[in-house]
Amino acid sequence: MLVVWLGLLTLAAGLVPGLLAGPGWAAFALPPLALLVWGWVMLERNWRSWRYAERSDDLLISRGVLWREETVVPYGRMQLVEVTSGPLERHFGLASVQLHTAAAASDATIPGLVPAEAERLRDRLTELGEARSAGL
Repeated sequence: MLVVWLGLLTLAAGLVPGLLAGPGWAAFALPPLALLVWGWVMLERNWRSWRYAERSDDLLISRGVLWREETVVPYGRMQLVEVTSGPLERHFGLASVQLHTAAAASDATIPGLVPAEAERLRDRLTELGEARSAGL
């Protein structure tokens, strides 16, 4: 969303002074343009940092560029697994898998999945969750 706003700010900062005061004043668009390029690079790096691994007893989710964060969700603790897809995700053909546990602070999300992979992961995690919590 920041990239969209920076794109609009770049256009406004370049067009308005350029049209009203002359082409030299369009240089005011350079700082927002530099921020836009930097934001796009950081967005791409952040998106590529998301990883998940289906391990024997839990799901490992890791993310982050500067600060790495890892979340481990045991299959037996999962209460609800859902696939969500907002308007922006649907536009780009993506979906998210959201895991809910009994503790509100331990919910986890895996964004940016292809919808078929998100549905496969949801079904697999639901199956593993039912198998692991059957003894309780």
